[in-house]
Amino acid sequence: MLSKSFRILFLLSSMLISTAFAQNVGGGYDLKDSSLIPSKRMPQHTEFLNGTYNFPSKPRNQWEIGVKGGLFQISGDIPAQVLSPGFGVHVRKAFGYIFSLRMEYMNAVGKGYSFVANENYAKNAGWGANIADPNQRYSAPRMTIVAPGGVTGIVSSKTGLASTPLEHVFYNYKAKVQDLSLQGVVTLNNVRFHKSKTGMNFYGFGGVGGSIYETRVNALNGNTKYNFMTLTSSSYKDRKDFIKNMKNNVLDDDFETLAENQGNRRPKLFGQTFKPSANVGVGVAFKLNNRLNLAIEDRWTIVKDDLLDGQRWQENAWGDASLTRDYDSYNYLSVGLNINLGSKSIEPLWWINPLDYAYSEIRNPRLMKFPKPVLPDTDGDGVTDQFDREQTPAGCPVDSHGVSLDTDGDGVPDCKDKELITPTYCQQNVDADGVGKCLCPEDCKTTPPPPPSCAESMGPLPSIAFKAGSNKLSDDAKATLATAAAAIRNNPGCKVAVVGYCSTNKKEQQVSWDHVNAVINHLVDKEGISIDRFIFNYGQQGGDCNTVDLRAAAEGESGPNRVEPPHPNLRKN
Repeated sequence: MLSKSFRILFLLSSMLISTAFAQNVGGGYDLKDSSLIPSKRMPQHTEFLNGTYNFPSKPRNQWEIGVKGGLFQISGDIPAQVLSPGFGVHVRKAFGYIFSLRMEYMNAVGKGYSFVANENYAKNAGWGANIADPNQRYSAPRMTIVAPGGVTGIVSSKTGLASTPLEHVFYNYKAKVQDLSLQGVVTLNNVRFHKSKTGMNFYGFGGVGGSIYETRVNALNGNTKYNFMTLTSSSYKDRKDFIKNMKNNVLDDDFETLAENQGNRRPKLFGQTFKPSANVGVGVAFKLNNRLNLAIEDRWTIVKDDLLDGQRWQENAWGDASLTRDYDSYNYLSVGLNINLGSKSIEPLWWINPLDYAYSEIRNPRLMKFPKPVLPDTDGDGVTDQFDREQTPAGCPVDSHGVSLDTDGDGVPDCKDKELITPTYCQQNVDADGVGKCLCPEDCKTTPPPPPSCAESMGPLPSIAFKAGSNKLSDDAKATLATAAAAIRNNPGCKVAVVGYCSTNKKEQQVSWDHVNAVINHLVDKEGISIDRFIFNYGQQGGDCNTVDLRAAAEGESGPNRVEPPHPNLRKN
């Protein structure tokens, strides 16, 4: 019977747990929603939203009510042979993310049957008042009775009737137990560092309360005492078989006799014995959705009373009864359905991870107050030190890299250049004020010689080689371009053609474009040369596909400085 009850409970739990994990188990709440905050905590909430207080206020959360059913068992002097039914209800409220309080009511019935023959039942008021004279004394001679499983006991015959076997009984009981308790519940796993939430909640609990009980024994068959003498044989397979035979062939289902109780010495409630009690237990809840969850619990209750099973007398090896000093307790294993109640409230706090806000705000800030960024600019030229390539004197105009502008390329920044455009042929001898001194015959002052061409003034410009299949400039190529940039910068009136080769197919055309584009971008972004000074020329014949040539543009030569990629889908990063 015991194993069957456990199997049924396990099967039911497994089905409900499977249902729980198939459901949505969302959680959390919006910290900006002021309707979730009680009025008494609104000042803190307002400070938090304004950024003057670091901690959000605790939200209003729902109450939980629960109903449960399960298996009940008393641990006492008489073995509990079956797990009996019980039911309960509770109401629970969170006072934080970890701790909550719960008021619980339980109502259950416990039964038990002894498999050992007992002679001194007269000492038990529940049996002695109905079966024998409580003052009756027993003495030798005694006879041995063999109980199931090979357990032996001593049975005496009545005084003066040595040849007559003494009657004996097998104790039994049926106890109706109710209790009401206030429990503190501690949640064990809702604070999680690597997961936002969980569909399963582990908790432990303990509390104090009061228990009332009424215990009866099955001592009479109508008005006649049972004849237990037929149960002294050892022919039964085991204790379970023995008790089954006793219930089916000897006892009826009527527990008609009040068992021994505390009488009028102890408080009564509703006519039943009242005792303070304490309980401890553990449980696990499985979330079905934000309103429902399934819980499995095991609770152990301690009562300072030895009469829950109606028996406090224990026989020794000689058949004499003595008063035991241990107390009875009971266990309640249950499965329950819990419901969250409350409008304009979030679900109970024990289902919410208090780290949700902190982690989400770090990942995607919504409420954090960021200070205005302050980027240092030591020379005050408008380009932050992080990107400034030159500490420029105050008042000097600069390019996007923080380098002083030098329009004529004579090496004297515009802010100090008294001759903003110095002729190229006069730049070979420029003074500190940027004024060129032209070295020529006396007659050139009236008829200046023709200026040299761009090709003559800049000289031959280099070629840039790329690795096959690559668009990246090597360190050697960057150094070569730095040298070319100096020549280009010193000839501000000249344009430069950047020429790439090969165009027999789409791939070659796109590679040629990529190479030319990489060279121009480097000279503009890294060397500070205006893009207007370049002519973008790709896909030409007569050159190496992995080479880009730079040359001075011929007089009157023109072309675009930017060209759209011919085949964008073939571009390489």
